[in-house]
Amino acid sequence: MADASRKQQVVDLLKSIETGDSGPLSVIDPARYTQHNLSAEDGLAGLRALLALLPAGSTKVNTVRVFQDGDYVFAHSEYDFFGPKIGFDVFRFEEGLIVEHWDNLQETPADTNPSGHTMTDGPVEAAQQNMTSENKALVEAFVRDILVNGDMSTLAQYFHGDAYIQHNPQIADGLRGLGDALAAMASAGVTMRYHRIHRILGEGNFVLVASEGEFAGKPTAFYDLFRVENGRIAEHWDTIETIPVREEWKNANGKF
Repeated sequence: MADASRKQQVVDLLKSIETGDSGPLSVIDPARYTQHNLSAEDGLAGLRALLALLPAGSTKVNTVRVFQDGDYVFAHSEYDFFGPKIGFDVFRFEEGLIVEHWDNLQETPADTNPSGHTMTDGPVEAAQQNMTSENKALVEAFVRDILVNGDMSTLAQYFHGDAYIQHNPQIADGLRGLGDALAAMASAGVTMRYHRIHRILGEGNFVLVASEGEFAGKPTAFYDLFRVENGRIAEHWDTIETIPVREEWKNANGKF
């Protein structure tokens, strides 16, 4: 069951990156905080050190949507630090405190996608709260069948015809837009492969999938957020981030 206070704690924590307010950091357990952002050292001290690198007054944070699945809260935010970015953040709570964090960031494009959508616009409130398990199973099957196993013969069963709203900055709405984009990448010699699903989180009709694979030959983390409507996938947001080589990691926890 979703806990509005935990969601607000996450929103306040992310906003503190902008405001510099240290109060929201009290939701983090300093003795157990495990960091999966590979640009930050482990623990609360690592987070503080990373925040200290941001020039004063230069950072903006706008959390667009936030959801909860058990002990996990996941947020979709617009950032501006060292340039504009879109990010998913996942926090795990234990005994009322945050003990673990994962994220995935992508630079914000200058323009909307071919259908006029940004990477964050669209519905923000979860519906179908009693359908979380069913919606997670549907999305897991889609990612496994289509993105991991490449079985395109099952594609149509996951959508209501061509009704599919797309927020990826390079892809137009509809299954036709998805097909055109994949064909264009293939002709340009750009490959995108999903190898493994690491985590599936959902609240109601919103489901987030964190996967590992490769894009353009580089190890990549894929975070895909889906909105389900009447038993089919209706909308999609994502971020794609290259996983740095092991020698560049600031902690040993791994991306996932």
